[in-house]
Amino acid sequence: MSKKSKKSKISSNTIAVNKKARHDYFIEQSLEAGLSLEGWEVKSLRDNKVQIKESYVILKNNELFLFGAHISPLKNASTHVNTDPTRTRKLLLNRLEINRIRDKINQKGATVVPLKLYWARGKVKLEIGVAKGKKSHDKRQDIKDRDWQRDKQRTLKQTNQ
Repeated sequence: MSKKSKKSKISSNTIAVNKKARHDYFIEQSLEAGLSLEGWEVKSLRDNKVQIKESYVILKNNELFLFGAHISPLKNASTHVNTDPTRTRKLLLNRLEINRIRDKINQKGATVVPLKLYWARGKVKLEIGVAKGKKSHDKRQDIKDRDWQRDKQRTLKQTNQ
């Protein structure tokens, strides 16, 4: 008898999720942005060789850039291509969206964080969120709420059996 493979909660079109962002920030607004990539990066994304946990979005010259995302090059990549795994990648947004994000960033304590990297209509998209940082007591309260919901579901499940 074969073993059942673990099913992940991540859907098939999702490449990477930044769970730490939802833990550390209150997400006020989320947007979908395109990502300017090179060919070797797209091949690595198809193999899920990406990490966006420590990355963030910066605003420079009225353009948004993804900074700190690590896309590992494939071992069988071409030797004539210069592969820089942590290079700064440009986000593709229209001017109106960039202006709205710039206005929100200018507020005290607001930042832009990447939330999820996924495939949409054959293209790589990045979900970014305008966020404000959580304090440690907010994080503890979220953990308490999550534990309470889990215990409540267990209790309901046991009473229904």
